[in-house]
Amino acid sequence: MKLLNRLLRLLFVSSVLSACSDQNQPVTGSQKPALDPITLSYPDIYSDYLNRDVRDDIFYFVIPDRFYNGNPENDKGSASIPISQGGNIIDHMKGFHGGDIKGLEQKLDYLKNLGISAIWMTPILRNKAIQNDGYGHHGYWILDFTQIDPHFGSHQDLKDLINAAHNKGIKIFFDIITNHTADVISYRECHNPDGSYTDEPSCPYKSVAQVESGDKYTPFVPPGYENDKVPSWLNDPKYYNNQGDSIWQGESLINGDFSGLDDLNTKDPQVLNGMIEIYKNIISEFKPDGFRIDTVKHVDMSFWSSFSPAILSHAKQQAIPNFHIFGEVYSADPIELSSYTTLGNMPSVLDFGFQAAATDVFYRNAPPSKVFQLVENDDFYNDNDSQADLLMNFLGNHHMGRAGLFINQSLPNASEEEKLQRAILSHTFMYLSRGIPVIYYGDEQGFVGTGGDVGAREDMFASQVAAYNELDLLGTDATTASENFDQNHPLYRALQRLAQLRMDHPTLRRGVTFTRPSEGSQYAFAISRVDKQQATEFLLAFNPASEPQTITLTASSKGYQWIAGNNEFNMDGDKIQITMPALSYSVLKANSKVRNSNIAPLEFLGFEQQGRVIRFDYQLSEALSNPLPLLEVTTEMKNQQGEYEVISKDNTPPYSAVIDHLKFADYAPKDIRVSINDWQGKSLVQTFSLEKNADIEQSLIPIN
Repeated sequence: MKLLNRLLRLLFVSSVLSACSDQNQPVTGSQKPALDPITLSYPDIYSDYLNRDVRDDIFYFVIPDRFYNGNPENDKGSASIPISQGGNIIDHMKGFHGGDIKGLEQKLDYLKNLGISAIWMTPILRNKAIQNDGYGHHGYWILDFTQIDPHFGSHQDLKDLINAAHNKGIKIFFDIITNHTADVISYRECHNPDGSYTDEPSCPYKSVAQVESGDKYTPFVPPGYENDKVPSWLNDPKYYNNQGDSIWQGESLINGDFSGLDDLNTKDPQVLNGMIEIYKNIISEFKPDGFRIDTVKHVDMSFWSSFSPAILSHAKQQAIPNFHIFGEVYSADPIELSSYTTLGNMPSVLDFGFQAAATDVFYRNAPPSKVFQLVENDDFYNDNDSQADLLMNFLGNHHMGRAGLFINQSLPNASEEEKLQRAILSHTFMYLSRGIPVIYYGDEQGFVGTGGDVGAREDMFASQVAAYNELDLLGTDATTASENFDQNHPLYRALQRLAQLRMDHPTLRRGVTFTRPSEGSQYAFAISRVDKQQATEFLLAFNPASEPQTITLTASSKGYQWIAGNNEFNMDGDKIQITMPALSYSVLKANSKVRNSNIAPLEFLGFEQQGRVIRFDYQLSEALSNPLPLLEVTTEMKNQQGEYEVISKDNTPPYSAVIDHLKFADYAPKDIRVSINDWQGKSLVQTFSLEKNADIEQSLIPIN
């Protein structure tokens, strides 16, 4: 392992992922800047957490129980409420291990030095500590929506953490739940009077049709548990679906119990209003900066269309102007994901589509077309109140497993150096792509995990779980048997430099993303980020192959300067050729602005239904000579009051507009108004009549 350390340090010195203080100097050929330890330099916006746009943030997703134990006295949970005490089995994957809110506060400098500007914690409200064969270390089994779980600390501990984080310019996001509560309600048909199962540890799902025919469960609350939930209305079974365990498809996705958890009837107005009140009170008391919402696809869409606007409005009333909400919709389908940002009025979701494309391309030898399709699918998100650059990018999480796990599974025979490089390169793609990067805690220390769920929840402090401690971490001789807060770890240091790169160049946080067709390699690829105001291209090239690759593509400028990465590039007329070593990337900045594209009339190609969405397609009447046309096509429809409303925007060809077919039915449009605008403020407005489309009109039926 000493030899490995030397190799890794040598690799780090020549890292393909560096971004140094002299990054604005042109570099060609084999010149590479020296890689010295850095102290991050934060622009002014990073001290103003309250007014900072969420697109400027880098998130750190953490399970407090597994991060750092700041107060061992709370390890056993409540001293007075039996249902919320115990479970601290520190040598078991499923047990509470002792991490807490105080531990997070004590490690804020570690996170700040990494470049983190927002922390998302798993739920910290009071849980049922033990149920079935599990322990609530993750926080998703809530009983009391008004109190902090005593395993994690107190109300004052949380307020202290938020104040300390805000003083460092770091935002705090809460993970919230509206779909279910802890497992308390039982059914007489499959439970004993004390709530234990009579036979198999499940209650088979009963459909709506079965329930309507009289074939339904008889819910009851076992003696002694009648008043365990807070607020008190949550103790009444009438507010739950009571249809048994979900089978993870069809109507059971919304109506079924999530692995036995009590599934709330989110169609009920009392449930909606009660949940809105719960989370308004939390915002009022603690002043968090946003919410991540759990199990979004298991809740009725009508709930979200009311919940999200109400929460955002209340946050503004509490003087939190940039409160951000993003949901967990466990699906890589952009049509399903985007339905929650359109019909559900949710600003953002976790981009499982990004996770699938990135891990396929960087770990599984998939073609770059996966990335290009990901960018093309951004059209589904760009409506009047959401946009693709608000999506949350990630590579792994506490359910599916870690990036390191996927690398090990896909490339079991790869060298440790290659695995480390792939981890760094995939994180680079996450940081530089459209959207907001989310680091899963421990990935910056080379954690790999044993699988999904508890297999991906290692301790950052010294662990006593044998299965964790046996793992060979990426980029280090260390194991989880000792604490892992090493700021010299090659992944930690690479992520520092990526954070600085994002902070130094706003275009890498907010620029329009263009796919860049290229020749010369079936593996390497390029995308561009272009700020609509500055109109300057940042050209990003990636080589996920284990051999050097060269690509050639059309340039937007007569010259470029090196910004970061490892490459050689040459200009030949309007072509740029980029050569990259194995598993490397390159960031180049154009020396001149993107030339303006002439606005030409649009031709309306028609519209069609694709699953649950209606897609309108256009093309310019004149061919585009510019590889980066900075044009925006906006589509509007008349509402019930006869006024035009924006339903979609598209900044990249081929131009289109996407609207959920339920919204389309509400508008019942006879025509659409389409405008095309350039970055200098010129515009052209056209109106197109919609001919009757019987196929679409016949299919305009509700989809849950």
